[in-house]
Amino acid sequence: MFETAAFSAFVIGLISAASLPLGALIAMIWIPRQKIIAVLMAFGGGALLAALTIDLVGGNLEKGNFYPLAAGCILGGLLFDLLNQTVNRKGGFLRKAATTITYLKRKKLMQFRSIFRKMSRVPLFHSLPPEEIQALLPYVSSRLYKQGQVIIRQGDPGDSFFIIETGRVAVIDEKNNSSPIAMLSDNDVMGAIALLTGDPRTATAIAATDTRIWVIFKDDFDRLLAGASHLSATITDLVSRRINDLRDRKTIENEKAEKWVALASQHIDAKHFIPTDLDIREAAEEHNAAPLAIWLGILLDGIPESLVIGASMIHNHISISLIAGLFLSNFPESLSSSIGMQDQAYSRRKIFLMWTSLMIFTGIGAFFGNLFFVEAPPFTFAVANGLAAGAMLTMIAETMLPEAFYKGGAITGFSTLMGFLAAIFFKTLEG
Repeated sequence: MFETAAFSAFVIGLISAASLPLGALIAMIWIPRQKIIAVLMAFGGGALLAALTIDLVGGNLEKGNFYPLAAGCILGGLLFDLLNQTVNRKGGFLRKAATTITYLKRKKLMQFRSIFRKMSRVPLFHSLPPEEIQALLPYVSSRLYKQGQVIIRQGDPGDSFFIIETGRVAVIDEKNNSSPIAMLSDNDVMGAIALLTGDPRTATAIAATDTRIWVIFKDDFDRLLAGASHLSATITDLVSRRINDLRDRKTIENEKAEKWVALASQHIDAKHFIPTDLDIREAAEEHNAAPLAIWLGILLDGIPESLVIGASMIHNHISISLIAGLFLSNFPESLSSSIGMQDQAYSRRKIFLMWTSLMIFTGIGAFFGNLFFVEAPPFTFAVANGLAAGAMLTMIAETMLPEAFYKGGAITGFSTLMGFLAAIFFKTLEG
């Protein structure tokens, strides 16, 4: 009897996840508009929310198992977050648009804070209002200089300011000596005065290693001042009264610098964190193990649902609302992710095999979930259901709905509602 129920769970697990390879197949022949993907994603998220509420939470509440259920939910959410972050650091964030955006936003935020920390040591920037410094962010660009490449040439106009992110730069006085007079490295800066005066370069800077540098050009800085009277007034004051001081001072007190960084960071506008296609390509190139991490990330999303299917089918009871919710949520996830993987140059064969293998693993998870839970005491059953529900709810909140809102905007709420009602409708069919 146990084996029959477990085999049924395996089949139902395959059915609930069949929309994964289906979404991959459709992505090969049809690329829907972003808003359509958003509608499907939100609809699937709503359906899954209803299934969790009715089949996992509601059933355990009726049996008076709130506390083990709640403990399982909290543990499931924390466990999902921990594993999700681990997988993302290896490149798994590339599996979905939402996880890619979230990861790159966080990375860019860290980069901007690092830039602020370096700027805070430069009297010119430290003298600007920290709450307005974000106006500079659109004008900060990243450049990669190969070893031996000239960054600035002695005698050229001072048209830019540099912050060295990684690498080493040799500073040479070509008029007097070809040997390096200084060696700059991570966090060092060059050319602050150039933003104010445009004075000719007094030395040549050459990349001693492959070096990544953040650049602010004087033209962009002047354009910013032209449209910001308060910044212009500050700079005018600096030029008229403190230019000599700026040339001489090299450091800012630690306490003042950190306070400036904190205030500047508080006013960062999220609009500066929308990753570009170049950001995504560079992120993919940085993670050689990305395909495996992507697969593990998607598997992580699917493990809780497979165990829930197995647990829900003890005594051959099939929850139509749960299966429908899972099927409806898996399809847009696969469709959206497959499109993203194609954009990242993954082969269609690899994408299809990835989703097919996940469908099979869902069936296997349901099979073993059924065997494990068939004789489990109510407390263990409630904790396990909570574990799965917490992980799935966290996944919905962190990936599905943010992605739907990013692609669809205001339509997300109504689509989520319709998906929620659709899953409840399937519940009425169980009689």
